[in-house]
Amino acid sequence: METALQTKVEESRSELIQLVSFKLEQEEYGVNVLKVREIIRMPSITRVPNTPHYIEGVINLRGKVIPIISMRKRFSLPEGETSSQTRIMVIDMEGELMGFVVDAVSEVIRISESEIQPPPAVVNSAVEQECLAGVINQTDRLLFFLNLEKLISRDERSLFSGMM
Repeated sequence: METALQTKVEESRSELIQLVSFKLEQEEYGVNVLKVREIIRMPSITRVPNTPHYIEGVINLRGKVIPIISMRKRFSLPEGETSSQTRIMVIDMEGELMGFVVDAVSEVIRISESEIQPPPAVVNSAVEQECLAGVINQTDRLLFFLNLEKLISRDERSLFSGMM
C-alpha cells in the first residue's frame, strides 16, 4: 500500500514538463521542449514570392527545405533588427519541420503542469487567443505558453509544403 507522500511524489513527477522559453519584444513565451528539434543562428533566407507577409522564406537545413516564419510579423509586432541573439527555432509541426524566428532563446525551464493557468479572456498581447495554451506566473516573470499547432492552420501548413 502506497503512502500519501509516495503518491504525491509520483504525481509531481508525471506533471513536470519542460519548456523552451524565448523572447519577442519585451514579452517571454514558451513552447514544449518536445516540439523543438533544434535552435540555429540566422542563416541566409531565400525569399519566396506570393506568400503570406509573415513568411520570411525558406532555408536549406542539411538537405531539407524548411519554411521560415517571423514570429514578430505573425503576432503583428513591429519589425526589429536582427541581432546576435536572434535565433530560428526549428519546430516539429505534426511531422513537418518549420522554423520560427525569435528575438532570443532564453532557457529550458521545468515547471509543473499545475503552474500553467488558463489564459485570461482578454490578453494584452499580440498573440492570437487560440494559440495561447496558458500563462505561467513565476515570481519574477510571466511566461505565455504557446500551442504552435494552433498558430499555423492545416491549410497554411499545406501551403508551406507546396513551397518545398
